[in-house]
Amino acid sequence: MNKQVANFWNDRYIQKEFVYGTQPNAFYKQQLDKIKPGSILLPAEGEGRNAVYAASQGWDVSAFDISQQGKEKAVQLAKQLEVTIDYKVAGVLDFETKKQFDVIGLSYAHFPVGIRKEAHLQLLKFLKPNGIVIFEAFAKAQLGKPSGGPKNIEMLFSIQEIKNEFPELDFKLLKEETITLAEGNYHKGTAEVIRFMGIKK
Repeated sequence: MNKQVANFWNDRYIQKEFVYGTQPNAFYKQQLDKIKPGSILLPAEGEGRNAVYAASQGWDVSAFDISQQGKEKAVQLAKQLEVTIDYKVAGVLDFETKKQFDVIGLSYAHFPVGIRKEAHLQLLKFLKPNGIVIFEAFAKAQLGKPSGGPKNIEMLFSIQEIKNEFPELDFKLLKEETITLAEGNYHKGTAEVIRFMGIKK
């Protein structure tokens, strides 16, 4: 586990407030609501907003994040809403499970450049054939905008990078677009994002 990365997120999540809010990501919710509940994996899940929403809709939820503080906030939110989530503290390449999932949800999971493609390929191993990936993250054009995201352009995404890093997926929807974010204090305002929904071949 990368301690520097873990410390960064622990420092962010130690605040009492939920820094990205408690509501699920809008695109993730829109896509998830179309799918019959089953099992879902949420990597880099932070304070738990997407996990708790899925659990409230009847999904069997597994999640992980590198931040212990993130887990504590997620468990707190789950208790408030009286749902159950299985949440582990792990880096993306350290996470292990014997489960196979119907859906993987990636919302602003910007992994370090050196491991990103490996991380995405590793996560796809946990997805059932015909399983679905729901994805939203910042595009390269987001660099320098105050509405959130990494300050390193290599950690931001292009459409071609998505195609290269998720070779096993049949993309049903894949687009770069300008949206207005309203997710707590750190995702707020006009933003350039890439969204996709893909099915594992």
